Amino acid sequence: MHFNSSTVARGAAALAISALTVVGGNAAAATVAYVSNADSQDIYVLLLNGDGSVNLIDKVATGSTVMPLAISPDHRYLYASLRGQPYSVVSYAIDPSSGKLKELSTVPLADNMANIATDRSGKYLLAASYTGNRISLNAIGDDGTVQVPPLAVLATGKNAHSAQVDPDNRFLFASNLGSDVILQFRFDAATGRVVPNDPPSVATRAGAGPRHFVFARDKRFVYSTNELDGTVNTYGYDAATGRLSLQGTDSTLPEGFKSSEQLATADLHLTPDGRFLYASERTSSSLTSYAVDTVSGKLTRLANIPTETQPRGFNIDPQGRFLLSVGQKAGLTSYAIDRDSGALKPLFRYSLGRNPNWVEIIDLP
Repeated sequence: MHFNSSTVARGAAALAISALTVVGGNAAAATVAYVSNADSQDIYVLLLNGDGSVNLIDKVATGSTVMPLAISPDHRYLYASLRGQPYSVVSYAIDPSSGKLKELSTVPLADNMANIATDRSGKYLLAASYTGNRISLNAIGDDGTVQVPPLAVLATGKNAHSAQVDPDNRFLFASNLGSDVILQFRFDAATGRVVPNDPPSVATRAGAGPRHFVFARDKRFVYSTNELDGTVNTYGYDAATGRLSLQGTDSTLPEGFKSSEQLATADLHLTPDGRFLYASERTSSSLTSYAVDTVSGKLTRLANIPTETQPRGFNIDPQGRFLLSVGQKAGLTSYAIDRDSGALKPLFRYSLGRNPNWVEIIDLP
């Protein structure tokens, strides 16, 4: 069995050729990426090498449309949301020596979940339903498996798209794409209790469509993609009160870009040092990079480059060396991240399963 790679052109840069086969054995102290492929209903387990290339460690069949993934804070478990009926979540144990996945359980979720995440303790699974207009919270057992029934199912505004807690595990936020708000909740990590904060939400520009969001390392700022108007919002964050305040908005689109299709800004991630932010936009099939002013939180747009077709998901390795971008209508491209400038250099391109859409990357112990 071979894991195919090919050369492609990205602007003036051609990607290197690399014919790769499946690798096995011990991958301890290695970096491993997990990519979900919705239409081929599988998860690829990839070894990320020191030159930015990847090898296929394993391919795990899920039996249903697999999309969002989440990894426990201790990197011992991976959770996969299945978006085909019956809507459910699979709990996997991560082998610390190889990165391979072992299925532990499959249990129902409250709805068709577009996004899942654990809290900072790994004791709860949060999920957001775009079609169901709600979020849910399930306990996670000591064995790493998601427990049922859910502890809470909360109605939201229209099109809940993501839910996650703040770095201190005291507040929970949920983006509502159709209502143009991010909901703000107080979160009790001891009991899993969730109640609205005051105020209960912060609004975006009308028609923006908030989607994914990330917290700055120093917890003073939050960055959020707006799917429908092709932007990223910068929020000030008060960690004492759990309140967001909108500070600025920046474009994710290539200069002069025009399209008759609906814009579809998707994912965003910060480098581990917090100095650079990247966002993907699916209609233009591009990645935009920003320098982050760590004092003011302000973003300065650096570059926009073409990437895989319809890039729903991407991620950055824990050392901030490489970015892996997947396209729902294409494959995976790996990029080197320049630590000084934040520039992305395309390195390798690979074919994956059908409709790759989500990427998680961890270091094994």
